Amino acid sequence: MARTFVWLLLLLNVVYGAWAQGWLLPYGFGPTSQREPQRLARQIRPEAITVLPAAEAYRRPAPTPPEPRVCLQSGLLDQAQVDAVRRILETSWSPEDWQLQEVMRPERWLVYMGKFTNQAELDKKRAELVAIQVSAESLQQASLSPGLSLGAYPSLAQANTALQALSRRGVRTARVLQEQADVQGLRLRLPAVTAALQAQLPDIRAVLPSAVLESCP
Repeated sequence: MARTFVWLLLLLNVVYGAWAQGWLLPYGFGPTSQREPQRLARQIRPEAITVLPAAEAYRRPAPTPPEPRVCLQSGLLDQAQVDAVRRILETSWSPEDWQLQEVMRPERWLVYMGKFTNQAELDKKRAELVAIQVSAESLQQASLSPGLSLGAYPSLAQANTALQALSRRGVRTARVLQEQADVQGLRLRLPAVTAALQAQLPDIRAVLPSAVLESCP
């Protein structure tokens, strides 16, 4: 028994010595190298790294922030406006800086009161509506003014439902009419207007007097 123990101890010493010397590394066994050459191999151009004094680092200029840009778009344009603005954009703007997008302007129905013969008659009717707690807005379109809108709706059915509800509240002379029909057309979109491009916007606004350029939603 003692002899077996001695031989076993000797064998363990031999195995440990081979492991410590790295003789078993080809078989996947061995101590971890303290020099870690594999870490150096993973570094990307370590010789290019420069450690700067704190004072010099503070003197370095901060990175330039990106130039601010805004997105603008118009409402629906008629064909004359499309032709005029296209001539300007094709002459002085890059193709990636502007778009003419196809859009559909949906129909719109009003619960309407009017036309009144004068402003005094409109004010009298508005006062009657206020008395029964019905809100109304004056209309600016020449074909409807002086007149009042008691609500705008995307369909005839919704406008008729609103009119019936108003009738139950005492509104007697209102009616439903179509303010605008479905219209398909083009709108101008400027997706990334820089300060340099903003200087050219007056030329575009000059040929689109009735189309306001607003921020994109």
